[in-house]
Amino acid sequence: MRAALTAALLLALGAAATAAASEQQPTLPELERELICPTCHESLAVSSSPIADRMRSFIRARIAAGDTKSEIKSKLVDQFGESVLAAPPKRGFNLLAWLLPFAGLGLGGAALAVLARRWSRAREDAVPTGPSGNGRGPLDPELERRVDEELARFDA
Repeated sequence: MRAALTAALLLALGAAATAAASEQQPTLPELERELICPTCHESLAVSSSPIADRMRSFIRARIAAGDTKSEIKSKLVDQFGESVLAAPPKRGFNLLAWLLPFAGLGLGGAALAVLARRWSRAREDAVPTGPSGNGRGPLDPELERRVDEELARFDA
């Protein structure tokens, strides 16, 4: 148990160090995945519009100047608005875009659990009890007579 906790802690620390390094020394491909072209509304990585080319050259210049990822994004948001970000910021009304999918999954799972419980209880209530070799109740006499007739037809 301790080994698993230690491994999880080391992984978390490694991920934090990687994220910090990415913040301080961003790369163009990394920022291209996180930004959207304001004219064609495609990822900057796949956009071939003139404005996307200008954005890429701006990003290259800012990386060369030593700006962090958040500084570069902030300058682009100031110029084009929040619609240039591929993921909405995790604050204010945009927080709903992050929370609603999880809330929907939780509500769907709860509804499925309730329905499964109801279905299983209805099934338990529908099983007749009585003397029978297969654990089910006796057949209706009319149905049993019809089964015997059909079987007699095949025996003859």
